[in-house]
Amino acid sequence: MKSLDYIKIWLKENLSAKRYSHSEGCAIRARELAQLYGLDEDKAYLTGLMHDCAKNFSNEELYDIIKNEIKTGFDESELKNPKTYHAIAGAYFVKKYFEADDPEIIQAVRNHTIGAVDMTLFDKVVFLADKIEPYQRDEKYVKKIMKIIKKFKGITGLDVALLKCFEETIKSLVKRKLYICPTTIDVYNVLIESVGDLLKEE
Repeated sequence: MKSLDYIKIWLKENLSAKRYSHSEGCAIRARELAQLYGLDEDKAYLTGLMHDCAKNFSNEELYDIIKNEIKTGFDESELKNPKTYHAIAGAYFVKKYFEADDPEIIQAVRNHTIGAVDMTLFDKVVFLADKIEPYQRDEKYVKKIMKIIKKFKGITGLDVALLKCFEETIKSLVKRKLYICPTTIDVYNVLIESVGDLLKEE
């Protein structure tokens, strides 16, 4: 793995200032959540920092990389909404540019946009950190999700918070008339079945 200094320099050169600020915020929040759930805090910080490494490449560049360099490991439905491209390419970039070889890091970057029905605890922490980082996300929304985490405690609180995030994401996609990947719907349904009743208490 490349050094933290190297990664930060690369990100500053390849992301907008706003996107880099978001990435720093995600890293900080991922570390906090990792501490809360007993995970590797440094690894969570690093993954949060890198998660959007492909975000400021053009849709055309990312599509070309996905189809001609990555080629496998994605569903065609993920290519129907350009907003999902950066997660597929990001998992590839962390290996190519940062020499990451930790499967947890690579998978968490891969799963941070549409999610996965079999997300690990580490995946969930990075996914949620992206949605509630303190620098660029709406403060009221962040407070709402943090309140859920504190109210329900443990992994249950994490899942209820995730469900709320998926609910809001789906609403936003519908409002903007954007394609919703089937996987996102699947994750939402799994969470509804497991913790949907608790979300009603929120």
